[in-house]
Amino acid sequence: MVLWASRFISWSVGGIGGGKGFEIYLFLHVKWKTFDFFEVSQVKPPEDDSKSFFENNEISCVCSGSESLFLGSYDGIVRILSPSFKVLRTFQAYDVGSITHMKQVEGTSLLVTISEDLPSEPILKVWALDKPVKKTGLPTCQSTLSIQNGRKPFPISAFAALDDLSQLAVGFANGSVTVVRGDLVHDRGAKQRTVHESEEPVTGVEFREESKLTTLYVATTGRILKLVISGRGAGQPARNVEESGCAVGCMTVDKRNGDIVVVRDDAIYYYGIDGRGPCYGYDGPKSLVAIYEDYVALVSPPITTVPSTKSSTLRRFGGAQADEIFNTSTFTLLDTDLKFVAHSESLVSQVKALFMIWGDLYHEKSLQQRLEILYQRNLFVYAINLAQKCGMGSFQQNVIFRKYGDYLYQKADYDGAMQQYLKAIDNTEPSQVIRKFLDTQRIHNLIEYLEELHEHHKATADHTTLLLNCYAKLKDIDKLEKFIKSPGDLKFDLDTAISMCRQGGYYEQAAYLATKHGEHELVVDILIEDSKKYSEALQYIWRLEPESMYPNLMKYARVLLEHCPKDATLLFVEYFTGRFRPRTDVIVAEEEVQQPGYAAGAVTAVQNLKDLLPLPYMNSSAVASPPAHGNIPATVGDNQVIENADQLSAPPYTTPQPRIAFSSFVDHPDEFIIFLEACLNEKDLKERDKIDLYTTLFEMYLHKSNEKKCENREEWEAKAKKLIEGKDIPIDTSNVLLLSHLSNFRDGTILVREQAGLRFDIFRSYTSAKDTRGAIKALRKYGPDEPQLYPAALAYFTSDPRVLEEAGDELDVVLKKIDEDGLMAPLQVIQTLSTNAVATMGMIKTYLQQTIERERKEISSNRRLIESYRTETLEKRQEINDLTTKPQTFNNTRCSFCGSQLTLPAVHFMCKHSFHQSCISVQVGEDGNVEGDCTVCKKDNDTIRAFVRSQDETADKHDMFLDALGRSGDRFGTISEFFGRGVMEVPTVE
Repeated sequence: MVLWASRFISWSVGGIGGGKGFEIYLFLHVKWKTFDFFEVSQVKPPEDDSKSFFENNEISCVCSGSESLFLGSYDGIVRILSPSFKVLRTFQAYDVGSITHMKQVEGTSLLVTISEDLPSEPILKVWALDKPVKKTGLPTCQSTLSIQNGRKPFPISAFAALDDLSQLAVGFANGSVTVVRGDLVHDRGAKQRTVHESEEPVTGVEFREESKLTTLYVATTGRILKLVISGRGAGQPARNVEESGCAVGCMTVDKRNGDIVVVRDDAIYYYGIDGRGPCYGYDGPKSLVAIYEDYVALVSPPITTVPSTKSSTLRRFGGAQADEIFNTSTFTLLDTDLKFVAHSESLVSQVKALFMIWGDLYHEKSLQQRLEILYQRNLFVYAINLAQKCGMGSFQQNVIFRKYGDYLYQKADYDGAMQQYLKAIDNTEPSQVIRKFLDTQRIHNLIEYLEELHEHHKATADHTTLLLNCYAKLKDIDKLEKFIKSPGDLKFDLDTAISMCRQGGYYEQAAYLATKHGEHELVVDILIEDSKKYSEALQYIWRLEPESMYPNLMKYARVLLEHCPKDATLLFVEYFTGRFRPRTDVIVAEEEVQQPGYAAGAVTAVQNLKDLLPLPYMNSSAVASPPAHGNIPATVGDNQVIENADQLSAPPYTTPQPRIAFSSFVDHPDEFIIFLEACLNEKDLKERDKIDLYTTLFEMYLHKSNEKKCENREEWEAKAKKLIEGKDIPIDTSNVLLLSHLSNFRDGTILVREQAGLRFDIFRSYTSAKDTRGAIKALRKYGPDEPQLYPAALAYFTSDPRVLEEAGDELDVVLKKIDEDGLMAPLQVIQTLSTNAVATMGMIKTYLQQTIERERKEISSNRRLIESYRTETLEKRQEINDLTTKPQTFNNTRCSFCGSQLTLPAVHFMCKHSFHQSCISVQVGEDGNVEGDCTVCKKDNDTIRAFVRSQDETADKHDMFLDALGRSGDRFGTISEFFGRGVMEVPTVE
């Protein structure tokens, strides 16, 4: 069966084109892989008048239908073509004007044509091709209609019609849409109505019929609109579907479901009756779109500019005119459901139209051939999706799953391979899979497969025995404890049992018993003192009610802060800010599903087969205990506990004073600061608590800034300063001065001066104390508002060699600021620096030579550019010489297409690109030579070949040369350009 691509012809400006497929790398939302799923046949017009008609580019519009191809021309003539592209019938449809739009009603002999001859109104005619006029033999014109546009001479930009011709829609370039309604087939009259007007040109119109409702979709350059033209809601104004339009030819309708398809440069968009539907990212310009079954056909226009990264040889090859003429268009078939390119073809000429007819040009390969292509490239996921989409049976799909599993197994991806074998479990012999996973390192995969066999009721007694053996070798006590643990009342003394468990080192069991019976202090003591599981202890405390949580937290506060500083601090913050909520758990009880004979024979099977597969020892303490009962919190070690996100309301409790927790944060200044800051963010703090918190936090900031290994001294000092800068801060001034003096915090002592506006005095206090860092800080802070500080800073930095060394690059910053703002003349700068022997002329060398340096840099840049062109030319010549005279070495280790490790068989190209043979479509001869092109360089090579062909063709077109010479303003340049193309060459005589 011939599918979508087999019915498409790409109609180009210069004739009918065809070419090899090539792969495109697209990166927007997904990466579209490219395959060659179609066989292409070249079409050549017959050697008669038809060929001249095609070559002269007289085609103005194209349509197909009823197994016929119709061509409209600029002189008003309609031509009907045969499958061999021979003109079978010709008739004059219009005396004046060109035919711009046509539609053939499928299954009938009716043909609708529209002719335009501006400024006259467009003329629409309906032809009955099976009713010739006796005198002339021409088809009978059933009806003629002048399409109205408010007497505005604008061309038609879009046209659509229902299959019964009861309604037609015509869009104009001035933004108006006219709907024609009536019986045009029998010429019983028709009514016209302008249903939409806007300032944006109309780029597309399409009908959608659904449940006695006809909707017209209108596309402009800036919007997509829809309006009901018949049925419920008719007569209402157009409603916006999306505030983005499309170009002419970039809108069509999917006949399968009635969805409107719009393509833009970024993606392919679908619009249904309720608005925009799915979209598929496919980057790149697009000029035409069409739909058939599962494929979307796109035409990408030629790129009009040459990228700047191309070599100079390519830039000089043909000039700007050659770029415009010989850039290639791209014809692409996409499968949007499976996200791949089914066919891609480059065409030298510009594509004008897409149409579906006959079925002898493009043939889609069979499903098995397509799957084989995917197998060769190891793209099994695509193969699975393709098989499912084509309705392949589950048995055949399992074959693909099995192939995929074998591939992943060979790649040592055992987990992934097992997932594929599980999907194919229904018709796969279990022994084939089990043999592959008998190695001890893959026993987890084997367990998974055996468990799935039991789920599908395909397991035998041997499979059950092997599964139990695997549990035994892994020491999976959780499975075995189901046989030995049973619920019931307490049958032993609790305290004695817990004490003995702790003495024997069975801390998990001891914690389980204490948890089960609500001994919270014992649980925390076991987790911290015995198991050293500080994080689990903290989580257990977090689950307690406030009256039980608080004493346990304060008892082990320093230990928890030492080992779990982040979580412990968060718990302190929540409790002392009144926002504490016990964390609740949902206990998930497991159901024991026992099959007949399983429990009775499990222990015996394990004992008999425990030595079949040697496994490394695994600690059984990692296995969780059974879940707790009632409302008692469970330990974290119980992996059946799932934290519930739905928190309960905060239980009532009296929030203690924050200062009670201060002693717990000894030797933990970072966590203490977090605690203090969180408490300060709370509202409705008591005044005494505010004083304690602000004073203590200020002290901790200064403490952090004075640590010996502190690398963020300035940051901590900034925080301390910000804390005391605010208004209404409840910190006594004497405390600020005392703490600042003890910590050598100068910003605290100068805070009063800063608030009084004595900025110059602040800077002077730093300079008098030889505090260069403070002087620089003051300069950066107050300099923009006090420009006179910069001359003072210049004098200070050059007053002493030690100060100058401490200032570092700041001297250059000051000089630059003085130069930019004109604070000092150059002579003044030199005089200031010459007052002592600290500064040298070398320090202002850059300052004095800026203008000269800029000129020198420009000259040097131009020289480097010239040298680079010369070097590039020499390198290209040397490269050509090396390729033709010297052997080449290929060192690539990865495939240039898929990026994976390069393995044999591999294909190497002289352009230094290497590929897996399965990644590209090439023909390998008996001598090992490869027939084909590098997929990375192919497009550039095709462009160069097009340039060469263009030069050969233009060599004999002297009229083109004379025409260009007459229109050129620089005739000598034009002669030089055509001389380079070979027009002046003397033909060789053989």
